[in-house]
Amino acid sequence: QLQLVESGGGLVQPGGSLRLSCAASGSTLAHYAIGWFRQAPGKERMGVFCVSSGGNTNPADSVNGRFTGSRDSAKNTVYLQMDRLKPEDTAVYYCAARPGLATCDPHQYNYWGQGTQVTVSS
Repeated sequence: QLQLVESGGGLVQPGGSLRLSCAASGSTLAHYAIGWFRQAPGKERMGVFCVSSGGNTNPADSVNGRFTGSRDSAKNTVYLQMDRLKPEDTAVYYCAARPGLATCDPHQYNYWGQGTQVTVSS
């Protein structure tokens, strides 16, 4: 059973950066498409950055050019590098995994981490 654990959230000023990590156990992440999602209070969970097992990426328009996803197969970990953060990026961020093609539809994902809070504020 694949298990995911996120880390790296926190409080950052506007314009700052954070790197979120999503460490996997129980299976090899290389076999899965990975999605990064966020959910702000009172809003639906939305896809932020999704990566296929083959490395094709699909960033949301709101983060394109600011957020980058990557994988470290040796560590069985994926990362979300977030630069030039804005207050509207404030949310709980989740990583998720699914076999097959990448999609930013959260309903298509089977495995979820517990989430990590990102707060962008001065």
